[in-house]
Amino acid sequence: MSSCLKPTRTVLLAVGSFNPPTNMHMRIFELAKDFLQKNDHEVLGGIISPVHDQYAKKGLVSASQRCSMVKLAIETSNWINISEWETQQEGWSRTAETLRFHKTALNDIHSEYEWAKQIHAKMPDKESPLNINLKLLCGADLIESFAVPGLWKDEDIQDIVCNYGLVVISRSGSNPQLFIYESDLLTRLQRNISIVPEWIPNEISSTKIRRALRREESVRYLISDSVLNYIQSNHLYTN
Repeated sequence: MSSCLKPTRTVLLAVGSFNPPTNMHMRIFELAKDFLQKNDHEVLGGIISPVHDQYAKKGLVSASQRCSMVKLAIETSNWINISEWETQQEGWSRTAETLRFHKTALNDIHSEYEWAKQIHAKMPDKESPLNINLKLLCGADLIESFAVPGLWKDEDIQDIVCNYGLVVISRSGSNPQLFIYESDLLTRLQRNISIVPEWIPNEISSTKIRRALRREESVRYLISDSVLNYIQSNHLYTN
């Protein structure tokens, strides 16, 4: 981190199903934090925002169960928090809406949300306005989904990348730089997209975890023991 520049105060937000949360979900926060702190950012915290039940993805367990698992998964972290805001809305929220809400709440010095309070506690020199930068943390699959017809609105993509920014964790076999090159919109906004390579390949995914659980195969060391115990106690992902 440069000694002559005041670092940008930044928080990372990850959205998704977390069905269940895996060690890789936690790992990408660590990768992004390392990268940003070497590039003039002070990472104040991370936020996991599980999706609403109305997302209606096949095999999606209830929001209350997914939130319970996320809380267990982050027990060993001193900087990653959970926000249940999405799950408490009347329906599914677009990613741009979720980012807008969380940035507003983060920069409210009197915010009522516990995750915001925990992040504010790391700022001894709190002054209004707080000027906390919020970035969307994601895998390469999310940025590639921008090309799926009808899945994203162009104005939402521009809002997300231009007003917040992306931190993309690359995975084996993905080429987010090429995807950006092939998109006129993303090429124009590429200064707001950080590509973070994962040099220790890890292909853990919630889909593979659920498949293994259905087949009564071990997933130990792929998810935290506390999450695994919760899954087993509640008989989740058995069929």
